[in-house]
Amino acid sequence: MPTPLPTLTSEQRAEALAKAGRVRKERSEMLAALKAGSLSLLDVLDRGDDTARQTRALHLLQSLPGVGTVKARRHLVELGISETRRIQGLGARQRARLIELFPPQA
Repeated sequence: MPTPLPTLTSEQRAEALAKAGRVRKERSEMLAALKAGSLSLLDVLDRGDDTARQTRALHLLQSLPGVGTVKARRHLVELGISETRRIQGLGARQRARLIELFPPQA
């Protein structure tokens, strides 16, 4: 039998909503910087914060310049990475292969 969700007070609920909004905004800004080229794939993979670590690999690849949904999915299949995999769940070899495919621009 599933455990019931905890009952939150209105203050706790408001705090959770505010935190979720901040995280979405940070993730959006990070992916926009990646798309603009001011941030590299290596920079995002090396970030240790929760915003980067909890971003899905598919969204990360879609945010690269010149990579759309079809190319991103194709690369994930070639690398054996699930579309729902988050950055924190990528293995060392998967990270290395991503960096090989999309090297930092000098």
